[in-house]
Amino acid sequence: MTEQAIQPLRVGVVGLGFAGTTHTRAYQQVPGVEVIGLAGLEADRLAQMGEEFSIPHLYAQWEDLLARDDLDVVSVCTPNFLHAPIAIAALQGGRHVLCEKPLARTAADAEAMVEAAKAAGRVLHTAFNHRARGDVATLKGFVDAGLLGRVYYAKAYWMRRNGIPGLGSWFTSKELAGGGPLIDLGVHALDQALYLMGEPEITTVSATTYAEYGPRGRGMRRVGNPKMQTGSGYEVEDLATAYMRTADGATLLLEASWMVQGSYDDDFGVTLYGSEGGAEIDVRRYGWEDTLRVFTDQAGVPVETRPASVRGRGHQAVVEQFVDAVRSDDWSAHTGQEGLNRARIVEACYASAQKGREVSLAAE
Repeated sequence: MTEQAIQPLRVGVVGLGFAGTTHTRAYQQVPGVEVIGLAGLEADRLAQMGEEFSIPHLYAQWEDLLARDDLDVVSVCTPNFLHAPIAIAALQGGRHVLCEKPLARTAADAEAMVEAAKAAGRVLHTAFNHRARGDVATLKGFVDAGLLGRVYYAKAYWMRRNGIPGLGSWFTSKELAGGGPLIDLGVHALDQALYLMGEPEITTVSATTYAEYGPRGRGMRRVGNPKMQTGSGYEVEDLATAYMRTADGATLLLEASWMVQGSYDDDFGVTLYGSEGGAEIDVRRYGWEDTLRVFTDQAGVPVETRPASVRGRGHQAVVEQFVDAVRSDDWSAHTGQEGLNRARIVEACYASAQKGREVSLAAE
């Protein structure tokens, strides 16, 4: 056990939205971890969170939080365009970083973050909280045990019927977000699929994006969402589809939408087809019960089973795994590579959609 493992970890959180609140709450459940600083521009919300979580040091500017000399860890829970500058500054200052998904809005930004983590010898993690679901963990165990054999085809999706996060907000700005539902929701579905498949190397992608509803002001979330109150521009897609090939011959189909006319509400899932069996996770409106089905043969007879799964611990598990990595003896194994890989794939998908052809990741 290193000295780092027995010292209390002092955390600063940047961002006051759902992610910032969730990170803060999760840290406070981990022994030996203390959130000592919080940064965000919304003065009322900053004061509210400071009081709610008993955080002593509150800052409007993230630079002022990072100027402290007593921080060990920084959580980046901001709009996508701020992920790289905040994380790189924190890493260069000797802090470990937990960054919300996507790791960055561009592959170049994500690569700069990973290089900063390597240069500083610090931990960089991406908060892929949906892989911490109970059904995903159960299925991962089956895959790793060989129950499905070789997974040669997979489908992953996150589809909303009406769910544009904020017309005219940073979410719908190409410059600020990097894209629409593909980089927002699709990166979660992509992460689940790659995690379950054993991290295959994606070699080519063929993608298409559509903006049928957002530009007409349709598909917004219900009235009352503050993200809807900031403007009227729409610069990103509202549906993305991508077909991907892997180095080992498997293929993956990915779909992500904020608005589509279909039977969806706010639903996501993964389907795996293997040489010995198959499985699917079908999640409706963030549910967790009876979401997993496994398909195999027994004595030549097709069998379907519905394994019971626990709810999963989401961001709490993500934060605990991050803290364990910080307290471990090998920080070099935690430099954000998975987040970078997903950023490269998402960027290749957008490039494919723009060019109207298949794109090789080796060439992009």
